[in-house]
Amino acid sequence: MKRYLKMTPEGTKDFLFAECAAMDDICGRIEQVFTARGFKRVITPGIEFYDVFSLPCSGIAQEDMFKCSDNKGRLMVVRPDSTLPIARMVSTRLQNNLMPVRLYYKQAVYRNNPTLTGRRNEMMQMGVELLGVQGIRPDLEIITTAVQTLKAVATDYRIELGHAEVFNALSAELEIEDSDKENIRLSIEGKNYSALNNLLDKLTPCRAVTAIRSLPSLFGGEEVFEKAQAICAGTKAADALEYLHRIYRSLSTLGLGDKLIIDLGLVQRNDYYTGMVFTGYISGIGDAVLSGGRYDALLSEFDMPMGAAGFAIDTDAVTLKTLADASISYADNPDVLVFATDGCEMQAIAEVEALCAAGKKAQFCVLPTLEETQAFAEKRGIKEVIVIK
Repeated sequence: MKRYLKMTPEGTKDFLFAECAAMDDICGRIEQVFTARGFKRVITPGIEFYDVFSLPCSGIAQEDMFKCSDNKGRLMVVRPDSTLPIARMVSTRLQNNLMPVRLYYKQAVYRNNPTLTGRRNEMMQMGVELLGVQGIRPDLEIITTAVQTLKAVATDYRIELGHAEVFNALSAELEIEDSDKENIRLSIEGKNYSALNNLLDKLTPCRAVTAIRSLPSLFGGEEVFEKAQAICAGTKAADALEYLHRIYRSLSTLGLGDKLIIDLGLVQRNDYYTGMVFTGYISGIGDAVLSGGRYDALLSEFDMPMGAAGFAIDTDAVTLKTLADASISYADNPDVLVFATDGCEMQAIAEVEALCAAGKKAQFCVLPTLEETQAFAEKRGIKEVIVIK
């Protein structure tokens, strides 16, 4: 039987040296944004009961979860998402807390992706949740926090805005099974026009079918609203469009220009999100690195209905992109290497502490001879060696 002693599981990797330094840097910048806006950190368990993620609105297929059992035979999963555990926590530990509450997290999630897709099974994420309030004010707070988060880690980025109720309202007018509705949603999300047209061609032509067929192409700036209102006039989708237009006009005052885009083909997990939705992209990374929106129905599943909105950012993807930038260095070399002759080790350690206190990066050398120390310094590119006799 083969033993996997020198391999990591598929979809995972080791992070070393500069990678860890880059990750700490990226996470630190994001954390500064979160704390400055009043969000408080929470940590949820790495394993949870399967029931937390088996809710119909979770949007996570059971085959995508890593499962195990506890010593009582109860089904457990390795955390595939952070929002659902936070909803569980708010409905129990924070049920008597003054609302609204601002929370943020920094923790890994685990998804059992199909092999050979290039996707990771272990992802470090950071995100925020604003719970206990509804309306345009918290929506603007969440989206502007997302903008500040992207600005903290990149200069070339964009935010795409949509509204879950546009698709939900239109699809509600169609007499179709939930499975067909989900296939239509997936085709729109992937901008797969051929698959979408094939699905819609099987339906009786009507206003809703025409509007849904147009959703993937409704992408751009202010002009999108005029086109969309003409298509969706007289439907419940028109109210969602008007609300989204209010958000867009408010955010336009930030001077984001073409970094702010309307995308009515943004139809993420329609059984999960209930209002505005958005994604964030960084130049050089193919997939969205940030996603979020409003999910007011989720806390009702935990018997504590309340408004809720949030987003998550894939810090691993941002870290790897940053490491690929040749203009950024995460070299960990010390400025000075301090070597001690026999019997002078404690004096050398004291010298290292003094140099560090003075602002230098100093390191005590643990090699036994000066010759080895000098050879090591040359190979590492350390310019100064101090000898304590």
